[in-house]
Amino acid sequence: MRNLLLTISFDGSAYHGWQVQENAVTVQQTLQDAWEKVCRSRDNVIGCSRTDAGVHANMYCCNFRTENEISCDKLIHALNANLPDDIAVSDCREVPYEFHARYDCKSKEYIYKIWNKPEKNPFLYKYSLHYKYPLDEKFLDSQAKQFIGKYDYSAFCAAGSSVEDMVRNVTDAEVTRDGDIVIFRVRADGFLYNMVRIMTGTLIEISAGKIMPDTIKEIIVSVDRSRAGATARPEGLFLNKIFY
Repeated sequence: MRNLLLTISFDGSAYHGWQVQENAVTVQQTLQDAWEKVCRSRDNVIGCSRTDAGVHANMYCCNFRTENEISCDKLIHALNANLPDDIAVSDCREVPYEFHARYDCKSKEYIYKIWNKPEKNPFLYKYSLHYKYPLDEKFLDSQAKQFIGKYDYSAFCAAGSSVEDMVRNVTDAEVTRDGDIVIFRVRADGFLYNMVRIMTGTLIEISAGKIMPDTIKEIIVSVDRSRAGATARPEGLFLNKIFY
């Protein structure tokens, strides 16, 4: 029995997230369909993380345990030939049988893109949040640094989460600008339901004067969801890197 680690990327616009759901097309289901065509078996795939509908991934890792002996190079080409254009396999390698794409993950990095210009961009509306008011990326970077630390992040978790342990260790956070795109980047050992989108919404509301500056630590310690900002739309969110 082999254990294969796949690295993929995907445009999440057409999918209801990663995880298989009834009556909805997901990335996991689509990848399993391609795998079944290539390997003639529907082996279980273990993903590194859940993603919401409309969320994208520059890097996503998953593992299959399989009896199939196809080489990794041939598998990459075969899967890509059977996947839609919005999902691509970039790497495949054998890992120890015990390896688990989710539980062995040490940390994850997300980025959130904001199109920061008065006019809409018809080529980016699926891949960014349009925010027409000025954003000072240096000021927001100073605010984002306040997310760093090991805390109970209940204030940044959407309702409906079944997770009991809300403690996460955020190791890096920054806001930068690339032309008219403002990028929020954050790395942690794990993330809660909608956590990055709520962080982004909080930064935007600080910029708009709806939340006082330099209060992010207070909001975290309060564990009160009502004190944090609104949940930003999913289109601007990308799972960017996975660390093992």
